[in-house]
Amino acid sequence: MHLVKPLSFMNSSGRAVREALRETGSALSEMLVVCDSLDLSPGALRLKLKGSSGGQKGLQSIIESLGAENFMRLSIGIGRPGHKEQVIDHVLGSPRRHEEELISSAVEKAARAVLMLLTDSPARVMNEVNRREPPS
Repeated sequence: MHLVKPLSFMNSSGRAVREALRETGSALSEMLVVCDSLDLSPGALRLKLKGSSGGQKGLQSIIESLGAENFMRLSIGIGRPGHKEQVIDHVLGSPRRHEEELISSAVEKAARAVLMLLTDSPARVMNEVNRREPPS
């Protein structure tokens, strides 16, 4: 098992991920990408086995660099701001006070999910993680 945190910007992390897979000899099926998601409410988690980027630029960079979408991804909800022009500040800024606790709790739950993946099937972990979103 290898833990990799690219030093590049998330939007250009594909090259770093490709190099990490090459250097470690890991298979794409063994890879898990953890990222934020505007499309999930703050504190919600979603584990998927494969799929498109869904507009998440870091995932898009990885998909383009690897030429494949069949890797696991664990998304942590940060919610979407009220206006499109606020997205960059929302993603890069600090969460609102009432959302901070929800997101912190989700990060802890995500860490437990990663550990579960070491011993349990992805389907079992998905059943645990992909539950109803917490109230906003």
